[in-house]
Amino acid sequence: MQSPKLNLLDFSAERVRTLHLTWFAFFLSFMVWFSHAPLKPLIVETFDMTGDQWRALLILNVALTIPARIIIGILVDKFGPRHVYTGLLVGGGLLCIAFAMAQTYEQIALLRFLLGFVGAGFVIGIRMVGEWFPAREVGLAEGVYGGWGNFGSAAAAFLLPTLAVVVFANYGGWRAAVSCIGVIAIAYGFFYYWRARNTPKGSTYFKPKKSGGLEVSSKKDFWFYVAMNVPMYVILGVLAWRLGPTNIGLLTETTTYILYVVLAALFVFQFSQIYRVNKDMLKNGVPEHDKYEFKQVNILNWSYFVTFGSELAVVSMLPAFFLETFTELTLTQAGMLGGAFAFMNLVARPTGGFFSDRFGRRKSMSVFIAGLAVGYLMLAQINAGWPIVFAVMAVMFCSFFVQAGEGAVFAMVPLIKRRMTGQIAGMAGAYGNVGAVTYLTIYSFVDSSTFFLIIAASAAVAFVLAQQLTEPEGHITEVMEDGSVQRIEVT
Repeated sequence: MQSPKLNLLDFSAERVRTLHLTWFAFFLSFMVWFSHAPLKPLIVETFDMTGDQWRALLILNVALTIPARIIIGILVDKFGPRHVYTGLLVGGGLLCIAFAMAQTYEQIALLRFLLGFVGAGFVIGIRMVGEWFPAREVGLAEGVYGGWGNFGSAAAAFLLPTLAVVVFANYGGWRAAVSCIGVIAIAYGFFYYWRARNTPKGSTYFKPKKSGGLEVSSKKDFWFYVAMNVPMYVILGVLAWRLGPTNIGLLTETTTYILYVVLAALFVFQFSQIYRVNKDMLKNGVPEHDKYEFKQVNILNWSYFVTFGSELAVVSMLPAFFLETFTELTLTQAGMLGGAFAFMNLVARPTGGFFSDRFGRRKSMSVFIAGLAVGYLMLAQINAGWPIVFAVMAVMFCSFFVQAGEGAVFAMVPLIKRRMTGQIAGMAGAYGNVGAVTYLTIYSFVDSSTFFLIIAASAAVAFVLAQQLTEPEGHITEVMEDGSVQRIEVT
């Protein structure tokens, strides 16, 4: 296998310029998505919120992201990343400004729910980067896109409090700081539309034959695909339950049951769309050259469930874990130490993509998931008797393998079926959010040590699944609109 030769500083190469344009779009989308989190004390004071009301905002912030990643995946495959990223950044920026102008708790709750759609921005760039980079470079390029873009949440944590308390102290405070991010996102959305292109000059942008669901290659894969959608609706039902009267209390009992019915109806509708897309396949089969293995998508889904799902969950609880374990720490110190987990994104995710390009997809993913399991076993052993520096080192070790595993997952996504890359990325991304909600729900019932052990056990299951991943070799084929077949190199 050829060694990757990607030079990130070669701005004369259009593909490198496209990569930088796109990771920064993702970076801004994450800043918009997490613009509320670092401003908690100021927002809570403004609206005189209870702890349960704030926790409800956190849940609302991720609720819509699960279906949004599926929807965005469909849209990006149909309309192209240039149009969809522009729409997402402009729309997200407007919602961000509206959030800053809200006057009641009900208004910010609704707007925070709608802003969850911005969390689907990640999916768009996966397709864009996959179009611009050959197989021998795509892992590293996707890792840079994901890792550097993900850092937007950390940038929001460091930048927004300073803007709110220092720069805009006498000019609107937190409202001005959040509005500023919204304005930047809108402006960059138009800039992205002006400078970005969906494909290199002369290349074809492959589109699905039908929209509304993934095309699969066999009856077995059809039912497998349907079953893989069930956990996403179940976890949305769990979110409705958590917001209901027996928990946080934001929703009434009647509203909660209405949401259960709506989720059931949406599942039935999605099943009808999946059937519509695959009706011809169920009757007539698929030509041999156009087949792919859906198990590949399933393995990537569960791998991202464990990697990104555990990252979101652990980042949410780690500062409190440090504060409770090492009582000599201040709140600020605990927050900074907890933030060490997210900082590894800058190098770990690109490293995961690079190793995937260099040493193979299955082998790299297996190593990173195994390291992740060991990392969480280490975190489960941390107690007050540990030197703090050793605890931080254990966190950094674990986070490296978590985020390198994420890079390995999305090094594989563009190599399964080019015309459906957006939808495959959307489904894997949604499973990451499903994992986060699942782990956080478990965390509400167990102590920290048990929580880390449960993640390690689920990583062991993902490791077994990763052994079934089929290494891409040779070419994949895509059927053109005129019926001709084009072969695309994947090695």
